[in-house]
Amino acid sequence: MASTELAERECEACTSDQDPLEGEELDELYEQVDREVWEVVDEHHLEGTYAFEDFGDALDFTIEVGELAEEEWHHPDIHLAWGEVVVEMWTHKIDGLFETDFVMAARMDRIYEEGDYAPDEG
Repeated sequence: MASTELAERECEACTSDQDPLEGEELDELYEQVDREVWEVVDEHHLEGTYAFEDFGDALDFTIEVGELAEEEWHHPDIHLAWGEVVVEMWTHKIDGLFETDFVMAARMDRIYEEGDYAPDEG
């Protein structure tokens, strides 16, 4: 479940003299995204895997995420496959994670939840 508060935050650009998030600060933001979807990899980037019933739903989600990325000028790597979308994201300017990465992840979680994309279980 996405954090509504985190998803509502502004996506603020960092400057190249800022340090990537690490330790407790990183953990605090990570707690606010869907941990069944997202993983912090080597304190460097986020990797999220979303499941879908079919290719069409995965494609629709990918388009919505692409539109969000264009709005915020924060562009993740998106890997589309039948029944799955994998998203990798970090802030290239600082070669690591910044709050904006987690805001974007929370917004993607919200798109997934509100779009009712999750496959039916059972």
